[in-house]
Amino acid sequence: MPTLLSSRPVSLDPAPRRRRRLRPTLVAAGIGLALLVPAGFQVADWLPDRPFDQNVVDTSTPPLLLALDDLSEYHAATGTFQVVVEREVDTRYVPSVISGESVSFLATGTADAYVDFAGLDTGRVALSPDGTSATIALPAPRLGEVRIDPAGSRVLDRDRGLLERVGDAIGDNPVDDSEMYALAEDRLAAAAAQSDLRERAEANTRDMLTGLARSLGVQQVEVTFDEPADGES
Repeated sequence: MPTLLSSRPVSLDPAPRRRRRLRPTLVAAGIGLALLVPAGFQVADWLPDRPFDQNVVDTSTPPLLLALDDLSEYHAATGTFQVVVEREVDTRYVPSVISGESVSFLATGTADAYVDFAGLDTGRVALSPDGTSATIALPAPRLGEVRIDPAGSRVLDRDRGLLERVGDAIGDNPVDDSEMYALAEDRLAAAAAQSDLRERAEANTRDMLTGLARSLGVQQVEVTFDEPADGES
């Protein structure tokens, strides 16, 4: 009889799993990432919040003292005035659309009323023998120059002809509003002259000198003012 070949025993255990070996490059990348992350946080702490902000450097020259003057004027009152100046420039025989200009300018300015103490002699101050009363004679208050406030002044409307606009486009001279400022100063000065600014200056100066004299022991104080000269501002 033929010999039967014994069958090879079959193992019932599952096949052993192969261990996956990590590539050296992946291991190095992981280690490098672990080292760079905390280093990145340290560098971020060293950098400013906005590293690309522009720095502004002021290279202006220091201010120069040109003059020192002693003030002998008592500025007793200040008035604020406002005016709208309208000015038109027409070219003869030419329509305003072609050539001409109309400007409406709002101006805000202030003017002071002051009393000039310079040149006052002793004859203008009379003190009683017992020192309890005094009479002070002062010159009339005067109005100072008008100071236009640039922040409160502006052009409300400007209408220019075609020739003026073309000239502005091809020229290098900006629009000059100096004449508008000059007109506004004249109007504001006239408004200050017609106001009660001088009367307010007289009252404030009288109160100031009365309080000063009483602090020195003078109980009765009379302050008078000269009549303003004709045409005096």
